[in-house]
Amino acid sequence: SGLLTRLQTSAPTIRTLSSSNSFSQNIPSCLWKLGRLNHVAIAVPNLEKAQSLYKDVLGAQVSETVALPEHGVYTVFVELGNTKLELLHPLGEKSPIASFLQKNKTGGMHHICIEVDDIKAAMTELKKKKIRILSEEPKIGAHGKPVIFLHPKDCHGVLVELEQA
Repeated sequence: SGLLTRLQTSAPTIRTLSSSNSFSQNIPSCLWKLGRLNHVAIAVPNLEKAQSLYKDVLGAQVSETVALPEHGVYTVFVELGNTKLELLHPLGEKSPIASFLQKNKTGGMHHICIEVDDIKAAMTELKKKKIRILSEEPKIGAHGKPVIFLHPKDCHGVLVELEQA
């Protein structure tokens, strides 16, 4: 009986959360909400090779190349079941992708894009919370919707794009 007593006294206590301690009380109410992951963007030094990998080797549905001069990129979207990949290639010498590829010769993940239900409200609140936004106003992105980018140093090293849903 000594072993049973020791086991009973050393057993961990399990506590349940009461309704007064619910997680939702810890989440600040926002005027905007994050939505789904829209895409993961990958900078590529050779767009045709990258398109071929996803289309011919992996069998994905791949869009045509679209030039976005305002952003300094060519884009191609790879359709996945629940999101997309965006292949980015430099357009022009001042392209942010050109400088990224100078540092990352073989390419790599460039940014993630998350949808928001109200981009203007998101901008206002993020500025109040000292999150730097890389433009004064949203630009029209590859999907024809307003987008902003958040500074990677304020987002744990990740360049985050927010897109109006």
